[in-house]
Amino acid sequence: MLRIYKSQNSHLVLVDHSAGLATEETVTWFDLFNPSADETRLVEDYLGIAIPTSDEMQEIELSDRLYQEDGAEFMTITATAKLDSDQPGKAPVTFILKGASLVTVRHADPKPFQLYANRIQKPNGAVCETGELVMLGLLESMIDRIADTLERAGDEVDAISREVFRKSHASATKKTRDLQSLIEQIGQKGDLLTTIRESLVSIGRLVAYHVATEGSGPRKAGKESRQRIKLIQRDATSLGDHALFLSNKINFLLDATLGLINLEQNQIIKIFSVAAVVFLPPTLVASIYGMNFQAMPELAWRLGYPYALGMMVLSALVPYLYFKRRGWL
Repeated sequence: MLRIYKSQNSHLVLVDHSAGLATEETVTWFDLFNPSADETRLVEDYLGIAIPTSDEMQEIELSDRLYQEDGAEFMTITATAKLDSDQPGKAPVTFILKGASLVTVRHADPKPFQLYANRIQKPNGAVCETGELVMLGLLESMIDRIADTLERAGDEVDAISREVFRKSHASATKKTRDLQSLIEQIGQKGDLLTTIRESLVSIGRLVAYHVATEGSGPRKAGKESRQRIKLIQRDATSLGDHALFLSNKINFLLDATLGLINLEQNQIIKIFSVAAVVFLPPTLVASIYGMNFQAMPELAWRLGYPYALGMMVLSALVPYLYFKRRGWL
């Protein structure tokens, strides 16, 4: 899918490109989403550049993600997607700046693209006279989306923390099952924060590269662009620090949860150990009086049987009271 936007009265309008594009037309934003070969060729012929393929966008080397070619800047970031779902993902998004035109190439549909495209077409939308301003607006929209997600993730992590350290009178087995379900939630939050940190790092690299190449070509950033770039860098850095803080808290909760599970399991094992120790003396007494020897004085006693039972009860009661007094039960 190819969407083409032109600047009209400092705002963007969607253009019908079914009949092709005239060379003299000035296009502000080409948005390529899962483009066909014909759509890719249309943009390449108009701007005189080579659009990177999906495999090329997946490269992780910095030289393959940030470079200049044919008078254009090629910048690829790792964008987050489906942050509201149980399975958040990530996908590469390439920004290509040539002159006043911007090309975005993506094979996923991050929500900030939809929100930004709807917002800039409104009469009172943001001013978008150049492709650079559109790119900065998209990055700001992504950062806003990440900030909202981090805020929500922080609240959920706090809820998990309260659940882990709450006092409960539930049985050890039930509590262990609850802690195991919390481990799954902790793992999901850890994956989400890892994806967010990777995206923020890539955004920071893009902005730094864009600033470094300002003086190497004919394009000069305006005052508004420079201010917005500084805000994006500051926000990406601060959100990255916050994501790191939440990641450390997640690791702490994971260690604490595993420790609590071990404690609960040790408590169960301790019960069996104490029971074995308590019933060991009665078992010894019963074993002695269960032997088939003829010369056993107690066998001729009239009270021999109650005497053996009393010995077994007393031998079990003494270690029980001792463990109780020491606080082991």
